[in-house]
Order: sequence, then C-alpha cells, then structure tokens
Amino acid sequence: MSQSKSYDAIVVGSGPNGLSAAITLAKAGKKVLIREASATVGGASRSAELTLPGFTHDVCSAVQALVPLSPFFQSVPLGDYGLSFVEPAAAFAHPLDDGTAAIAYRSFEKTGATLGIDGAAWGRHLEGFVGHWQQLIPELLAPVGLTAHPLLMANFGLSAIRSAQGLARKWFSGEPARALFAGVAAHAILPFDWTASAAAGLVLTVAAHVGGWPMVRGGSQQLSDALEQHFRSLGGVIETNAPVATIDELSDARTVLCDVSPRQLISIAGHKLPEGYCNRLRRYQFGPGVWKVDWALDGPIPWNAPGCAEAGTVHLGGTFDEIAIAERAPWNGQHAERPFVLLGQPTLFDPSRAPSGKHTAWAYCHVPNGSTVDMTDRIESQVERFAKGFRERILAKHVMSPADFQTYNANLIGGDITGGANMFSQVFARPVLRLDPYSTPLKGLYLCSASTPPGGGVHGMCGYWAARSALRKELA
Repeated sequence: MSQSKSYDAIVVGSGPNGLSAAITLAKAGKKVLIREASATVGGASRSAELTLPGFTHDVCSAVQALVPLSPFFQSVPLGDYGLSFVEPAAAFAHPLDDGTAAIAYRSFEKTGATLGIDGAAWGRHLEGFVGHWQQLIPELLAPVGLTAHPLLMANFGLSAIRSAQGLARKWFSGEPARALFAGVAAHAILPFDWTASAAAGLVLTVAAHVGGWPMVRGGSQQLSDALEQHFRSLGGVIETNAPVATIDELSDARTVLCDVSPRQLISIAGHKLPEGYCNRLRRYQFGPGVWKVDWALDGPIPWNAPGCAEAGTVHLGGTFDEIAIAERAPWNGQHAERPFVLLGQPTLFDPSRAPSGKHTAWAYCHVPNGSTVDMTDRIESQVERFAKGFRERILAKHVMSPADFQTYNANLIGGDITGGANMFSQVFARPVLRLDPYSTPLKGLYLCSASTPPGGGVHGMCGYWAARSALRKELA
C-alpha cells in the first residue's frame, strides 16, 4: 500500500464528492490519494446487474438533474473519456387517476399545455429563475454567504423559504399543476407544511427547464469511471478495497478530506476531535430512508396516460393532498398505504442497458429511517394504479431496504440517500454551524460529503468547496 507521507492530501471515499475534491486538489498541482473501501469507485453512483444478466441497473443515483448546471462538472472534460448523456423528451411526468398526466418539458409552453387552467401560471412564476440560471444556480450550489446577485437571490429566497403547500396553493389553482409541483417537491423528503420544503422542488424544476433531467448513457457507473480516469490523468492515485478505520492510518498526510457521514467521521477521528464538536455531530439529523425496487421487464411500462412514456422520471401519488399525507407518514414513524413513488424508466431512452426489446425500471418510496417494513407490494400497486398491466411485464425484481442501502454505502445512514435531513435548520448548520462548514477543529481534517453544503445530489460541489477550503488553509 502506498505510504501516506507521500501525498499532499488523502481523500477518504470516492463518491461524486470525494472524486470532485480529489480532482480539484490534483488540478491545483497537489499529489492526491483516494482511499475507497469498496472494490469500485462511485459511492452512491454505481451500476450493476441486479436482476438478470444483461440488465444494467443504477443501484442508487440514477438521474443526473444537476450535472449540466454544476460549475464543477462544467469544468471537467468528461466527454474526453467517452461519457455521454441521454435526455428524455420530458424531465418528469405526473399521472392522475383520470388517465391524463401533467408533464414537465423544457418548454414552458409545452408544459403548460398539460396543466389546464394553470398553463400560463407555471411559466410566469418560473421564467425569471430559469432565465437567470447562470447567476442563480452557482450560488444555490455554494455554502451560505455573501451573494453577488442579492436581488435575484432574495427573489428566489422569498419563494424557496415557503412551504411546498403554501407555494403550490399560492401559485396554482388546478390539481394538475399542484400535483406536478408536489412530485418534484417530494424529492426533499420533507412534510409539505414545513418551512422551506418548496426549495428543492424549485431548484429541480429550474433544472428541468434549463438542462432537462439527463441520464448517463450506459448507467451512472460510467460517470464515476470517467471521473476516475480524469483524476488518474492528473496524476492521482486510487486504492480500492482500502477502508480507513482510523485517522491515525493517515497521520503523515498534510491534509485529509472525508467523503463520509458525520457518524463515520466520529468513528474514524472522534478520538482526536473535541468532545463538544463530536456532540454537535451526534445531533445531526438524518431523514427518512427509502425502500427501492428494480425490475427487469418484458416490455415498456403500459402507462394509462401515454405521455408518461416521454419522461425519464415519473412521480406516482395522485393529488397534492394525497402526496402530502404520504410524505408526512415517515416523519411520524408510519408507512403510507399509498406511498409517494419515484420511478425511473431509463431503457426507453437508453436501450444499451437491457437486451433487445426488454426494459429496466426502478422505483422507491420514503419510509421511516431504518425501517424493515417491506413496501414492495405497495410500490407495485401504485405503479399498477397508473399503468394497468404493469405486473404482467415483470421478469425479475431486486429489492433494497434501508439497511441494504447502508450496507452498500455506509454514508446512507438508515437508508437516507441525501446525506442528512433537508430541514431548514440544516441548510445553515450542515453538519454543524461553522463559518467554514467543511473544516473541523482538527487542523488538516475536512468533511466533503453530502452532509456539507449544498447537500445531496450528484453535483460534486460539496467536494469542490471542501477542496477549495483545504487549498486556501492548508495547501497554499
């Protein structure tokens, strides 16, 4: 094994944020080693044949909505390593029980045509944010601080700080638009009446109208592999099957950046961190977990509303009020009888992931953190509700519980796939309240995971900002 003292920095973990941190450091001319516990890089951005031979499934991250907008990804020549994306005609769709569907296309006009009386309102409320996305998105993907665009950010903040319930009722009059926003807002995994529960929905909706919600051709592993190749081209070194049990193993490194959860940081470095800081890390709150099913299918999903076949992601849950009830349930320790279901159908747009004529699909719902209640039948019932005959097309399935997610990737505590609850307080204190949220009280030790700003999602900005902090303070 390589000697730690040979490196300017060691990055623990090779998820998108670990890789982005390592690349940022290597581009600055630093000698960098990545230590990865698993056999392959990627963290929650990996792919595997989970069901049958020849069927490629994304184990966790599957849709790269923020990659086209991320300043980090815009700076990395991933196309040089053969990486390409597919963009469905529509980013997301939301079927209703009457056989129609509200659908989010890039075009406001085309989206509005599916929204009835709110057709014009959708674009009217969003066009200012979409039109200024080049100023808006980089600031939203940065730690909270001074802004170069105060009026734009204030305008966005006035909407984002609202509850999803309050914003939907203020902006829209009809069920299709309210339901369409409910589905995208539910990605935050928060009760709809909580402060700022509208924020994630707004960001992801802007992303849909700016860059679509693309998927990596061939599966998410291709993105991780391209990042790995770029890092190696910069002189970086990666060791797989190399878990780090304690920070003491890395004591000769000038700087260590950890793409891990706060709980893991305590495990590997708690004996060197102040007890007060560790206690604050212990109070960091993780959100609900997910129960996920991957399917190998004999044909495409037979949607009752044909327009759903144009979308890479389909949100299943019916009306706004029905989804609000479902998303409140896991926070009360309950399991919704009709859960809100997020579903992806990648092979409609990327046939390379399955044998000819066959398809893959995945879906998950939100459950209490660490839940052991099998939600497979409830998930499939929701799909069948909006796609009669779906079950007849299942060739094989693979199920992952919250515990399975944590076993697969130790960052996914209790099945929480966003690195910690997205509540308003943890926007400003992620993982704890510090002027520099990436640094720790131990000199040379940084946190660069989704448990730091700007939080979950495949954008690489947590790692990028942590590396920038380390370069400024330790490696100048």
